[in-house]
Amino acid sequence: MPISSLENFLRSAEANSLPGGAIAIIFIEDDVGVAASVRHHARLGFKTILLLEATECQLPTDCMDLCTQISCDLPPVEAMNLLIDKFAGRWLYYCHNAEFLHFPFCETRSIEELITFIQDERRQSCLAYVIDLYGDDLDAAPIGYSLEAAHLDASGYYAMPRMIDGTPQERQLDIFGGLKWRFEEHFPPVKRRIDRTVLFKAVKGLKMGEDYLFNEPEYNTYQCPWHNSTTIAVCSFRTAKYLKANPGSTFEIHSFIWEKSAKFHWNSQQLMDLGLMEPGQWF
Repeated sequence: MPISSLENFLRSAEANSLPGGAIAIIFIEDDVGVAASVRHHARLGFKTILLLEATECQLPTDCMDLCTQISCDLPPVEAMNLLIDKFAGRWLYYCHNAEFLHFPFCETRSIEELITFIQDERRQSCLAYVIDLYGDDLDAAPIGYSLEAAHLDASGYYAMPRMIDGTPQERQLDIFGGLKWRFEEHFPPVKRRIDRTVLFKAVKGLKMGEDYLFNEPEYNTYQCPWHNSTTIAVCSFRTAKYLKANPGSTFEIHSFIWEKSAKFHWNSQQLMDLGLMEPGQWF
């Protein structure tokens, strides 16, 4: 039985006695890929996984001990700001169901090893690119979700300088690509970016905005001032699900496959080879 609300959880003894290490927050929008997402993030080394459920999901028995289920009808940004305030001093990571974090060498290194390295570089955040995944056969997988036949775009990504009030922001870029680029007519401009700081250290006063940018500019940067920094990737079926669930796009899309599609091998080396993730100085 999920905890009745996020507010009740944050006031509970359980919230005050979570295991050490980074906290993973997974926003549950539907029942697609929930168990796979939980298992994946547990394998990466997250000892605390919070499922914030807009809709209650039934987990298989082997997943129930890996996470805490919490009913939550708050928008993700509002929920994240409550979590940032509660867990100031802790590292937080967030994603949605049917999304899967990858970082350089994640097959042999843990999330805590990554965070240790980031902190050694005197950084408190790590930028991610949300990389769209999709099945190769919409007859076999009508909503585009298929772990076994997952594909991604091997090219078509680009960056633009981030401008605020006409001023370019230092070490900040707006990144575009994937399904949101190929089917951009189905997304308003503010929803087309694929860059997102999903792993960061919560501190008092830090706030996430509706554009998923933080009020502390350094948290929005892709590298430190001295050299390239590590970046990570969230491999996501979310856009494919949206395009096939949306009445305005589902009948226009008969396949997500194009000439630049590549089968996803579920490893970090492929993402680094494609330039979708940066090891920086972490070898």
